Amino acid sequence: MAPSKTTLSNWDPVLLVSQIVSMQTLHYLTLSIIIPPLLATFADPTSLAYEGGAANIGMIMDWREMAGRPTVRGMQSGEMWWAWSGGKKIGYGWQEDQWNGRIDPMRGWIIAACWILACSADIYYIYKLIRRPRLILDFALTLVFNHLVLTTYYSSSLPTSLFFWLVLLGGATLTIIIAEQLCVKREMSEGLSVMSVRPEDQHVEEMEMGGLLPRID
Repeated sequence: MAPSKTTLSNWDPVLLVSQIVSMQTLHYLTLSIIIPPLLATFADPTSLAYEGGAANIGMIMDWREMAGRPTVRGMQSGEMWWAWSGGKKIGYGWQEDQWNGRIDPMRGWIIAACWILACSADIYYIYKLIRRPRLILDFALTLVFNHLVLTTYYSSSLPTSLFFWLVLLGGATLTIIIAEQLCVKREMSEGLSVMSVRPEDQHVEEMEMGGLLPRID
């Protein structure tokens, strides 16, 4: 008896894992390209320096940066504001060129805009790598889930910012809707496309069909 076919015949875990890793890598690579120059241009340089600079990995992996939450612990002492990070005193804020303890709201908006731009780039990545419309939702949500796990581990805290959740869900929705439409259109165009018939082939076909038709005298 021939073995019966199952729905798992096309299951390829190596391909699946490689696609997930590729999507996550391309997403973070896009963020690492666009976030540093925008932060260096528009964000407050003093507070940015206390967060590790524009190229700090925390600008991508720490949800508090997007949410506008402090990632260094400040403690006011007299007229000075001491900044602590990792259990070490890293500076104080009584001079004009030192951090005064306030959070730069522009930094969160810049990171959020960069996340949306990266999600727009994900549309192209999914269109080229995933291709099948029925898998787009799974891969888009998997990317968001993986980022939630990584940012929770990096910051040692669960994301509690409504703004952060709205940006993530908005970016995922944008990616899913547009990528699905593009992939469906491609499948429809590929399914409806037919090979062009050469003139000589068309003549032979007419001769064969003519031999099958009854003659009318």
